[in-house]
Amino acid sequence: MATTIYHFNKGVFESEAGDLVQEYPLTLHVNGREMATLIASPHDLRFLVAGFLRLQGFVNSVHDFLALSICSDYGAASVTIRGELPEKLKPVLTSGCGTGISFNLPQVAQKNRAPGVHEPATIFALMDELARRAEGYRAHGGMHSAGIGDDSKTLILHAEDIGRHNTIDRIAGEALLKGIELSGKILVTSGRVSTELVGKASLLGIEVIASRTSPTDMAVQMAEKAGITLIGYVKNDRFKVYSHPAGICVPTEKGKIAGVTGVILAGGASSRMGSNKALLPHKGGRFIESIYRELTEIFPEVILVTNTPEQYDFLPCRKVADLYQGMGALAGIHAGLAQASNPAVFTVACDMPHLDPWLIRHIANRGMGCDLVLPKSNHGFEPLHALYRKGCLPVMEECLENGQRRIVSILPKLRVREIAADEVARFDPAFDSFSNINTPQEYYDLRNATKAQSGEPLCPVDEAQTKTHAEA
Repeated sequence: MATTIYHFNKGVFESEAGDLVQEYPLTLHVNGREMATLIASPHDLRFLVAGFLRLQGFVNSVHDFLALSICSDYGAASVTIRGELPEKLKPVLTSGCGTGISFNLPQVAQKNRAPGVHEPATIFALMDELARRAEGYRAHGGMHSAGIGDDSKTLILHAEDIGRHNTIDRIAGEALLKGIELSGKILVTSGRVSTELVGKASLLGIEVIASRTSPTDMAVQMAEKAGITLIGYVKNDRFKVYSHPAGICVPTEKGKIAGVTGVILAGGASSRMGSNKALLPHKGGRFIESIYRELTEIFPEVILVTNTPEQYDFLPCRKVADLYQGMGALAGIHAGLAQASNPAVFTVACDMPHLDPWLIRHIANRGMGCDLVLPKSNHGFEPLHALYRKGCLPVMEECLENGQRRIVSILPKLRVREIAADEVARFDPAFDSFSNINTPQEYYDLRNATKAQSGEPLCPVDEAQTKTHAEA
């Protein structure tokens, strides 16, 4: 709506024609009863009405609508839905501009799917597109905008309104009427994030909420409970994460990961192999040399946990011994973590021949906000191929001092971030990273597989076993 606007600048008034935000009251009748008057912007009102009823819990699908009509001239909406409205509806004034009205306090919905992981670049791209689409704000200010996107870095839906609570109602309504699934998507918004917005996002299955401004304290608590990654102050190349930081993954780029030490566990007895398997020939050197080379490309520090350091003089790294002797792999992990110069360690066993550097980087970059990042294969947890932070040490020491040797004994007392098997499979579909070599037959199979790849003639198992002991 155009009007004359007077600017006062440096003691002088100047006039110009400008646009103002339109405030449009829409009286909503449902099943013949007047329910509410929605204060909104005057466009796409069918989406606003449908989304309002959806997020208030009065409809669940497009089939719940028997009739929906809008009379713009009289500011009225008439809707007929299946079922009956409650006899007594108690309105709640929300914190939205306007003020907003809700008939149900926001609740956290039950999540029916595993959460995804999204890159920061996706958040920045969606927020930039939201800014480009904010036509109303550029014209005259005073408008809120919101959008729904995904990892394609493109907004699927977009809405503008004078009330920030109306923008998500509009999105919910348009998605419902067009049959667009919102579960697992990312919501970007120009406005403050309140409990009302988080509650509505949870009902829609939204995984990430990102805003250019701040959330309220109760919104953060609700997002934490709902499993939603809540992001604020998105600007340029930075943002703040207030809940579930695991929903954001730093890209696995080349270069060493700061703050993490690579730890090779070489404290086993190798009883089934009959000799020290860490010293067996592999890839033109010894087994442990191959693993050491791979870790030095990923981490700024690599240390070896061993109680026989003299056997590994050829490795140019620090060797540390168990601080709790005879207590198995848990003691080895504890020794590496306690004596590492960085606040976190990534552990591997000395007999893991199929390490995947991209999987290692992915796991190592998921350590924010937890004590332990623990991947799973189709066989269960894989604690020898995991990230541990210094916060694990007191729990480890308590278990070791009580004679508890099993690594799983520390899990109930730690903040554990699980990496699901299907997430691991994106990097390593066969879960080869977790396999190790325990017997001469397994070593023989590995040698022959390596020979087959290089075109060398294969050797029988007895010859391979003879070489195993001779070359060790």
